[in-house]
Amino acid sequence: MRSTGDGMATGGPYPTRGALARQPAPAGGAVAGAAEPETETVGYRGPTACAATGITYRQLDYWARTGLVEPSVRAAYGTGAQRLYGFRDVVVLKIVKRLLDTGVSLQNIRTAVRHLRTTAPAELTRMTLMSDGATVYECTSPDEVVDLLQGGQGVFGIAVGVVWRDVESSLAQLHGERVDTGETLAGHNPSDELARRRNRVG
Repeated sequence: MRSTGDGMATGGPYPTRGALARQPAPAGGAVAGAAEPETETVGYRGPTACAATGITYRQLDYWARTGLVEPSVRAAYGTGAQRLYGFRDVVVLKIVKRLLDTGVSLQNIRTAVRHLRTTAPAELTRMTLMSDGATVYECTSPDEVVDLLQGGQGVFGIAVGVVWRDVESSLAQLHGERVDTGETLAGHNPSDELARRRNRVG
């Protein structure tokens, strides 16, 4: 159990000051379904990232300009340039929104974002973020979640694997963009398919 606030909590619910550490990746490779999409070849524009995460474009723009969550595929340099967000960026955006909605401080969120960006996909999908509203704790097992709750500190939790799958599902229905060619990759939206069938019948 580690704190992504003041430092690192190991073996207990109380954070200790120091650098945030990472555990080695689990043996046996990535978890099924935890493969990270190729963020170097596919990106998502701002409106798509907003649709997948439930944030406003104003929030997205502010977070990018202040360095809270910057697009890893392509930044908006120059007039008319479009930011492109990678899959992990979108996952992080959705987690940031949840943390802000529950009153976690921006300082602790920035620390959590740095940790989320450097953690392997297989580890992310096993991770649960817990917070007492002041500090964000990382729990990597059900026992650690229980320990934190019994200590009276955990108020809410975010299962990163659930967010990961939610984002996968949302982006599958939205448009992406090939970084090398600029080609639009159309998502599969069931409601669009239904509309097409109705038009054919009519």
